[in-house]
Amino acid sequence: RWQLLLLALLGGIILNLMPCVFPVLSLKALNIVQKSQKSPKQVRRHAIAFTVGILVSFTVVASVLLILRSLGQQIGWGFQLQSPVFVTLMAYLMFAVGLSLSGVFIFGASIMGIGQRLTTRSGYIGEFFTGVFATVVATPCTAPFMATALGVALTQSVPIAIAIFEMLGLGLALPYLAISFTPGLQRILPKPGAWMETFQQLLAFPMYAATAWLIWVLVQQTGTNGLAAALTGLILIAFATWLHQKTRLLPPLGKHLGSICALVALGFSLSLAQVSTTTPTALTHNQNQGIKWQPYTAERLVKLRQSGSPVFLNFSASWCITCLVNDRVALNQPETIAAFESKKIALLKADWTNRDPAITKALESFGRSGVPLYVLYPPDSEFTQPIILPQILSPEQVQRAIKKL
Repeated sequence: RWQLLLLALLGGIILNLMPCVFPVLSLKALNIVQKSQKSPKQVRRHAIAFTVGILVSFTVVASVLLILRSLGQQIGWGFQLQSPVFVTLMAYLMFAVGLSLSGVFIFGASIMGIGQRLTTRSGYIGEFFTGVFATVVATPCTAPFMATALGVALTQSVPIAIAIFEMLGLGLALPYLAISFTPGLQRILPKPGAWMETFQQLLAFPMYAATAWLIWVLVQQTGTNGLAAALTGLILIAFATWLHQKTRLLPPLGKHLGSICALVALGFSLSLAQVSTTTPTALTHNQNQGIKWQPYTAERLVKLRQSGSPVFLNFSASWCITCLVNDRVALNQPETIAAFESKKIALLKADWTNRDPAITKALESFGRSGVPLYVLYPPDSEFTQPIILPQILSPEQVQRAIKKL
């Protein structure tokens, strides 16, 4: 079992390099630079508060996941992103953080504060919520070693499962703990200065990009109705922040007009997003340029294998950034497509963008609890062991696997 804990720790460390986490953790690095001139004890305490925020968040995610699974729900890592309401909330949060970094309004006393009162106690609560935010944005990504650890975690007892999730969170926080507790590492950090304000404003643009990506995910889940609702909400949030700045010198009621408008925007838009989930449009990303996927069903897979056809099974989701990068970099390359065609490989995509118990069950059969997962079935025999490809693909890896058929 210690091997699983080690895998989870390594996965958490590598998660720092994933595109969904990097912008937020860049903010944390900026925060460390800001505090580097303070006493070492205070720097360490801020790092501990950040780590506690991550660990508490992973405990909550693990607990909800385990409780729902014990109630018979077929869900896995990233399950919350299968909810259009959660995706909409994430888009609003990323947009608000981007506006804050751009200087449109102050989002709490520290960069990632959740309201002024949460950041007044020496910034420790602000650091805690920075850790919470880092955990939330980490869920669309899966790093190497994570999948094996999380897949096994969901088959273990509750204490072991929680321990694996906690090690994943510790790995996510470990680089910042190391910097905060090692004076030698702090000395290599750049000195605070005017460059920090420019860098902070620059970091707003990854947040806006994340907002655009989340809106695209919402369209895959709900169609144009969800798009209209989400865009309406973004406009109202922008209006609320502008109104908040204009009315902050007014009497108490005037000061809160911006907050009231923001709450109305959230309630209105989320209610529309919820309604739109009842009539989702067909997902369009199954048919990518250059490669044609057949929708996965267990029956179709069995039929293809019984016919002796080789099969490449792609477990993916619109909200999975790692999946999208692999599709673009490795699978949609002309050489890879030619290799698929030369071996007459049937291409199946198991789309996990929305909740699908059948796909969750198929993932569990490989000991996985989330996407991406790439499985290559050799031809001729339905009993032949499939080839499991790495989670982060290159064209060469896919082509080498195909040549082994």
